[in-house]
Amino acid sequence: MLHDDASGPRAAGRFAPSPSGDLHLGNLRTALLAWLFARSTGRRFLIRIEDLDRVRPGAAERQLVDLAALGLDWDGPVVRQSRRQALHHAAIDRLTDAGLTYECYCTRREIQQAVTAPHGPLGAYPGTCRDLTDAERAARRAEGRPAALRLRSQTKEFEIIDELHGRYRGAVDDFVLRRGDGTPAYNLAVVVDDADQGVDQVVRGDDLLPSTPRQAYLAELLELAIPRYAHVPLVLNAEGERLAKRDGAVTLTDRIALGESPHQVVALLANSLGYAADTPAELLDRFRPDALPREPWRIDPADVVQLGVDP
Repeated sequence: MLHDDASGPRAAGRFAPSPSGDLHLGNLRTALLAWLFARSTGRRFLIRIEDLDRVRPGAAERQLVDLAALGLDWDGPVVRQSRRQALHHAAIDRLTDAGLTYECYCTRREIQQAVTAPHGPLGAYPGTCRDLTDAERAARRAEGRPAALRLRSQTKEFEIIDELHGRYRGAVDDFVLRRGDGTPAYNLAVVVDDADQGVDQVVRGDDLLPSTPRQAYLAELLELAIPRYAHVPLVLNAEGERLAKRDGAVTLTDRIALGESPHQVVALLANSLGYAADTPAELLDRFRPDALPREPWRIDPADVVQLGVDP
């Protein structure tokens, strides 16, 4: 079993799905990897349901059933992000008291037009509302515009170290901390929740790598420990596009309907990582993070792949 000097009594890894639908093979592969990273380094493994955005009734419960069916276990109760908003708002208040926030009245369309302008910054919020006068803010309020709250960033970029990607420097703009409806934004909530839960190891899809410098910078501003990151490759369909429900048999329920067992789905996921195993426990004995593939895994979900054990 691997150990590192970051683990400790409260140290933990986690899997934090959004309950917007059933987990597909890409989600299940990332969950398996997060479990392997945590367990192989002596960490606790936590589940947090990130339900501040779109929630489909029953999705979270089905996700937990699927994770357990694959043989993944976790420590302590499952936490729902929506019940932790007092912590999120307290962190926002700290930043506001330090003069590090400002109200933003821009609509999505206005932001999109600004960031795609020929001479505008690439993808970053251009700071339209950063230096509004009191009169200008009052005028926007009078128009009935809801105000989001943005970070008044003191840097343009921030560097992190990733287990698979090495040093990665990414842009940091004045990103949203609280949405116009008063809900804490993802980039704020995930930082606060990870720190509060003792999560010092974050394993997730590499599509989230570009947003990670923002989160690490925010952790530094809040004087919170920056986790160790591992951004793992995505699962793509046969056309090289991100796997989605429209691709066919992408969920555990789908695979079982095709005649596969949960053990065979684990075997399929393990095979995509370069291992022959049909349970997470068996895979754990062989797991080596430095040997993980760095390229996306392509799969045709219409195929039934029988690996590891008989149905």
